Amino acid sequence: MPSRTPGTADGPAWVPPAGRPPLSSRWTRATWRGLPARRYEAGWEPGLVVPAADGSPLVTDHYFPRAEGAFPTLLVRSPYGRGVPWSPMYGLLFAEQGFHVVLQSCRGTGGSGGVFDLWRNEAADGQATVSWLRGRPWFDGTLGTVGPSYLGYVQWALALDPPPELKAMVVQVGLHDPYALFHADGVLRLENVLAVGAGMTYQHQGAAPFLKAMLRLQRRLRAATTARPLRGAYASALGGQVPWVDDVMAHPDPGDAYWSGASPAESAKGLRVPTALITGWHDVLVDQAFEQYGRLRRAGCRTALLAGPWTHASALRQGWPQVFAESLAWLRAHLCADPSGLRPTAVRVHVGGTDTWRDLDAWPPASGTTAWHPSPGGHLTRRSPVDSAPVATFRYDPADPTPSLGGPLLSRTAGPRDNSALEARDDVLTFTGPPLTEPVDVMGPVSARLSISTDTGHADVFTRLCDVDPRGRSVNVCDGLARLRTTEGTPSQVTVPMSSTAHRFATGHRMRWQISGGAHPRYARNPGTGQSPLDATVFAPVRITLHADSALTLPHGSEPV
Repeated sequence: MPSRTPGTADGPAWVPPAGRPPLSSRWTRATWRGLPARRYEAGWEPGLVVPAADGSPLVTDHYFPRAEGAFPTLLVRSPYGRGVPWSPMYGLLFAEQGFHVVLQSCRGTGGSGGVFDLWRNEAADGQATVSWLRGRPWFDGTLGTVGPSYLGYVQWALALDPPPELKAMVVQVGLHDPYALFHADGVLRLENVLAVGAGMTYQHQGAAPFLKAMLRLQRRLRAATTARPLRGAYASALGGQVPWVDDVMAHPDPGDAYWSGASPAESAKGLRVPTALITGWHDVLVDQAFEQYGRLRRAGCRTALLAGPWTHASALRQGWPQVFAESLAWLRAHLCADPSGLRPTAVRVHVGGTDTWRDLDAWPPASGTTAWHPSPGGHLTRRSPVDSAPVATFRYDPADPTPSLGGPLLSRTAGPRDNSALEARDDVLTFTGPPLTEPVDVMGPVSARLSISTDTGHADVFTRLCDVDPRGRSVNVCDGLARLRTTEGTPSQVTVPMSSTAHRFATGHRMRWQISGGAHPRYARNPGTGQSPLDATVFAPVRITLHADSALTLPHGSEPV
């Protein structure tokens, strides 16, 4: 559909309403530093009603630059309400930069009609909103989308059948695969479920109800995650039953019909809409960003990737000046024909351990891999094992589960943390390399090939890469978890993806491989009996033995000496 000039033969001239953006948004805007200078005064047209695919009213706010002329439009659809922080971050800021912004509450949230049903209505409701836009006198036929987390999911849903007006997308710490948010290899990501449940249920109601809900979740988290049985125990922590929470917890199999149509990942395979992806190394959705980047690259779609030193939340707080600048540059380039703000390379990543950034032509950079192996005495070595002999063993007790610490969480404890106290536990194995005589860069996907035997046949294994400094402080870099099935003490092999990283191990530092039987409450406990973790009331401790033919595989940028 060709662009059109608002207020010409296509319809009557649009008279901007006199409303100013909400005072709370203007106050929030005034506290931010490091943002581009404002180009226009912003106006506000609140409470518009857009018919959803089934006619349900979707409450929508319109932000706009107070100036004459045609401006492109950004569609931002959210289940978290339209107030702070969404109003200042997307409505006000982008309107000041020369965009109409349509900020809409998804059905069943923020005053919109209908019932919110995680993921099932977003494609159709997005298309209905674009149809409504075509009738607006200020819409010039040029459309972009932007937003984080579930606000990224709705973009991928629209891209399943991209309207001709859609010219650019910016997915920030974005979701496309709900199953992977809530499960890992069939293991329930318990803390994610509870955090998302609280956010989806209460954030759209306003700041006070959301704060109250998060404080309640924090107070009752332990009781909700250690209950026997686990099924339904979350209700006290979330203030009641949430039907979709019950559903996602009860369906650990990605092939279950329940998950059919949940992921719009396939939209990236044939997409031609220029798409920028922004993520953080400790974001719970970091792997989803890299998956979509790979799909877009293979499809020949123009794409850019930014990976910063952020968690899911800090990307929109500490990282916001850079995230906003990156987003604005991409949208201006593809909606306003102004590429002046684009960086010269397609990929920019923050390199941990150095607090520097690196520009790359693609991700991952072309490099080899190095295999590190466990050896008796807790050593990590480059020497290949001569057999599959046992190296070390530990006892995992689900009644006293190994705790989770840092990493890609949705809580305030996310990110890099000192693992020293965790590693002192009897149920955590560590294998540590020698002090490095020169820096080693690890750039790309990390994985572990584990050879494990157990005495019960049922176990999970959590594996983590850490950076140990000369003082002995052990800081997590990346990690992963997998479910094991073993038979009569015979070792079973499993490969555990441990996410991707860009990290420099400095001279004098050591690499450490950490292995345990879980990370609770990040993941639900394996009861050790073969029973579903949701229904188990009886737990069985398991003895887990690691064998020598295991390997930690690191993509490297330079060889260790």
